[in-house]
Amino acid sequence: MGKLDGKVAIVTGAASGIGPAYAQGLAAAGAKIMVADVEPGDDTVRAIKAAGGEAQSRICDVSDEAQIAALIRDTEKAFGGVHILVNNAAVFARFVHVPLDQISAADWERAFAVNVRGSYLCVTAALPIMRRQGYGKVINIASGTVFKGVPMMLHYVATKGAVIAMTRSMATELGKDGIRVNAIAPGLTSTEYLKGRNDIPGVLDNMAKTRAIARQEDPQDLVGACVFLASPDSDFVTGQTLVVDGGQVLH
Repeated sequence: MGKLDGKVAIVTGAASGIGPAYAQGLAAAGAKIMVADVEPGDDTVRAIKAAGGEAQSRICDVSDEAQIAALIRDTEKAFGGVHILVNNAAVFARFVHVPLDQISAADWERAFAVNVRGSYLCVTAALPIMRRQGYGKVINIASGTVFKGVPMMLHYVATKGAVIAMTRSMATELGKDGIRVNAIAPGLTSTEYLKGRNDIPGVLDNMAKTRAIARQEDPQDLVGACVFLASPDSDFVTGQTLVVDGGQVLH
């Protein structure tokens, strides 16, 4: 028996980056997974099915309210409910190494449209189902950059600070409905995409030296926290932000 047997989880941004690790980890714990991304999530679905899990995928831009409504509707139709929502979809790569006075209004608005409004819209779309169930787990993905005041990416850091604030407010408002809302704040994580960028490998190595656990962070390092927050083990935990970065941020 898995901790998440009988549960249905939506993981946004699950086609690449850290998202596949969240999706596969929740599936390994027994959840049925809807993989949502602006790119096809076929590889993630195949990996889950190869391990004996159940999954489907849908194309979804979380900045588009109509696409989110279709995602929630399709998930309930396919699996019979929505118990877990992991708001992982975000824009990041193009929002680094930009001085704050050179950030365009368009990039600022795009960052907030996906990273903040997208998470909000996904929660509000899933709320009617979670309220009918009397139970739900929302896991918002924030960032350790918020606690460090990382420069040269103000628009990204600002969105992730908003995610933490939103997590707290949502938790307070939705507790009466049996819905728990928490956040995970990863450190800079060694995804395949980042390892392939010429300007990043040195950064990953240097950052590893600043951690209490002095190594690079891999996507798999975040799975345990995600499963914990999705499972009944955390039913009395809400409004919290769990930093998972090997002890670089201490708060």
